[in-house]
Amino acid sequence: MSKYRDFKDYHIEQLRDPEDAKIYLSVALEDYEQNGDIEAFLLAVRDVAEAQGGMSKLAERVSLTREGLYKALSENGNPQLNTMGKILHGLGFKFSIETRENKLQMSHST
Repeated sequence: MSKYRDFKDYHIEQLRDPEDAKIYLSVALEDYEQNGDIEAFLLAVRDVAEAQGGMSKLAERVSLTREGLYKALSENGNPQLNTMGKILHGLGFKFSIETRENKLQMSHST
């Protein structure tokens, strides 16, 4: 018997820790901001959902059908903001807004 564990199993186990899940989702969201790749963010959400008991359990918590949840978080998914908010809330997270480091200078006319 191998002493090595499957990476996916290890990864999901690590995501059971809320702080690790938060960091993972934050990095995936930053990647989305930089390159527009929503698939990586949706994969991160699916991984965290799996770590918290699976998609069926999450669907129950957010009052979505399991099929609707799978569709929203699929590789081709494009969930609406309110749906994504429900999903994140069901996972124990929320959206937040931060200023960008290279924010545009706003001019104020007086």
